[in-house]
Amino acid sequence: MAAMVGGVCATVTLLMCVLGGQAVDLLRVTTTSGNPPSTPQVQCWCASYPNVTLCSWPEPSQFPPLHYVATYSERHRHASTQQCHLIQPGSPFSAQTSASSSQQFWHCHLPNLKLLTDYIINVTAVYSDASSSHLASFMLEDIVKPDPPVQVRVSPHNNRNLLVEWSPPPTWTNMDIFPLKYQILYQWVKRGTPKSVNLGPFESTKAELKGLTPGRPYFFQVCAKELLDLGECSDWSSPVNITIS
Repeated sequence: MAAMVGGVCATVTLLMCVLGGQAVDLLRVTTTSGNPPSTPQVQCWCASYPNVTLCSWPEPSQFPPLHYVATYSERHRHASTQQCHLIQPGSPFSAQTSASSSQQFWHCHLPNLKLLTDYIINVTAVYSDASSSHLASFMLEDIVKPDPPVQVRVSPHNNRNLLVEWSPPPTWTNMDIFPLKYQILYQWVKRGTPKSVNLGPFESTKAELKGLTPGRPYFFQVCAKELLDLGECSDWSSPVNITIS
């Protein structure tokens, strides 16, 4: 790490490494001005194992870079470096993926990744007088995260019971080979105190819930996860509320 001398900053490098296939994060900043550039905050996930892997990072609200360079390569081999296909903020894909956030996000698509292989992605923000890079190491199986289930429906069933139904995320394209399992979260308020119950996993796309209290509003959400526990559960679906009559 170099000191600031006469308003000029040299290269700053921060390395964090965990062996054994775990995450590796590196931060490298090179600038010739007194204002260090913003470093891309990169997150990667596999929305449809094993074919759809994406990385994203927010565009700085102030002083955005001139452009980005995003590359990836296998970590433990002298493999060639591949260009990651960049998707700009404001594109239909970015708008759909970042719909729940007011921030503008860049995305890049990493096609045809190998199974059980460590990769390194390097995203560099290039400024007129500086550059800043974020490198991250990942294995495809560790970053599996489906999109949320869709078409969540809750309806009365057999007096005080409720039937919760949903559809798999349409972006998960290999249901026959890599099926999903699901969890249900339902919430309510009792005497001013929030309560919640997490149920599952369920391998079907419906579940009957029994013993709920008539007259009480409930809120239901569903998340999806790869059947063999690769990665993590999706974000929760949009809540659906119902009151048992």
